[in-house]
Amino acid sequence: MDVNNHTVNPKDIEKAEVLIEALPYIRRFNGKIIVIKCGGSVMENPELMTSIIEDVVLLKLVGFKPIIVHGGGKEISRWIEKTGLETKFVNGLRVTDAATLEIVEMALAKVNGAIVRDIEALGVKAMGVSGKSGGLLNAVKRDSDDGEDLGFVGSIKSVDGKVLLDIMENDYLPVVYPLALDNEFNTYNINADDAACAIAKVLKSEKLAFLSDVPGVLRDVNDPDSVISEMYMEEAERLIQSGRIVGGMIPKLHNCIDAIKKGVNRVHVIDGRIPHSLLLEFFTNKGTGTAIMSHKEYRYYKEEKGEAL
Repeated sequence: MDVNNHTVNPKDIEKAEVLIEALPYIRRFNGKIIVIKCGGSVMENPELMTSIIEDVVLLKLVGFKPIIVHGGGKEISRWIEKTGLETKFVNGLRVTDAATLEIVEMALAKVNGAIVRDIEALGVKAMGVSGKSGGLLNAVKRDSDDGEDLGFVGSIKSVDGKVLLDIMENDYLPVVYPLALDNEFNTYNINADDAACAIAKVLKSEKLAFLSDVPGVLRDVNDPDSVISEMYMEEAERLIQSGRIVGGMIPKLHNCIDAIKKGVNRVHVIDGRIPHSLLLEFFTNKGTGTAIMSHKEYRYYKEEKGEAL
């Protein structure tokens, strides 16, 4: 293309068009709190984690207020294996005795420090925060659904959102790892999804995003291309009741629904295996994963095909 005797690369024009598409989203969410939970195998891939951190840094630099909440399952398992301790899970929850808890705390702190380092390397101030810091997460002991003792595994009783608000007020990006204290100052291991959901609810964040190794909520669990781009909370509840949602997606969807009932406007389930999936989900009309919405929200994208939910 030749404009005023200057050759313009069509790809540069495409980049400009992408930025223009992002403008209304940047304007709408400027100054709004966004909680992003990182987990799954994406945290094991350095290139994908770099992509996620770049996305979060960009969100911060264009005026969003992101908070990262992360787990560290694979890192924890590696350290447990090195020490010769036995790893046991009950209904997806790691049984955590005193020796395991010590390893959990060490591994989470290590992962947290690496994320903070990589954010700061991109020019944004970040602060690693344990859920134990400043009374951020208060917990009670949690047993399995069938009453089995899980050790030092907790459920969140309350969140002191002021801890994170104060950090953001000083222009730091909070990076939270999910440990908590009870009223007797015992330490508990907390499920990272639950921690992210509780933080988002207390802060009434504009968005809550779950980044993991699934493409989104599927209309057909056997068809990875059947991702549902957008649905209202009631549609998500009907999907669960229909039995078409299985495995770990069931508690994740319950968390999404609960967050919306407590004031979060949109909850996203995003495939972190796609480079820059956060930007694609937040700044394009269709996005890459699934957005579950309150009725205050409107659909950006309408499915052209597929049965009703």
